[in-house]
Amino acid sequence: MPWSAPSYETVRRILGETRTVALVGAIPRGASRASWRVMSFLQERGSKVYPVNPEALGQEIHGEPVLAILRDVPPKIGMVDIFLRSALVTPVVDDAIAAVARFVWMHIGVIDEVSVLKAEAAGLTVVMDRCPAIEWPRLMPAA
Repeated sequence: MPWSAPSYETVRRILGETRTVALVGAIPRGASRASWRVMSFLQERGSKVYPVNPEALGQEIHGEPVLAILRDVPPKIGMVDIFLRSALVTPVVDDAIAAVARFVWMHIGVIDEVSVLKAEAAGLTVVMDRCPAIEWPRLMPAA
């Protein structure tokens, strides 16, 4: 069965319920990088965001130390937010399943239907080819 995108109501629920995010592929190069801007956006809305990138280990992004792998993130991950090439998604989804994350979010241009189906079969809800910083203003009521 092919993957179908979640409803707007499901995306709204994900954004409203997520309080802990592992941002895989976070890059500490500043505002020119989408992952840097999205991390700040999520923090400003109350989420604890753990940046994950083995190439940036030992650095900080928005006051948070960069972790090497998803398994280094403390338990109870709400969302695994993926900023990687589509070809690199499968092992991250495997780790998200092992970590018992609730949601997997793949950013604009990140598409891997096989990994999506695997995640959903394990009980995770998946958003693919979207950005939470774009979806939030469209779907979340103003505070």
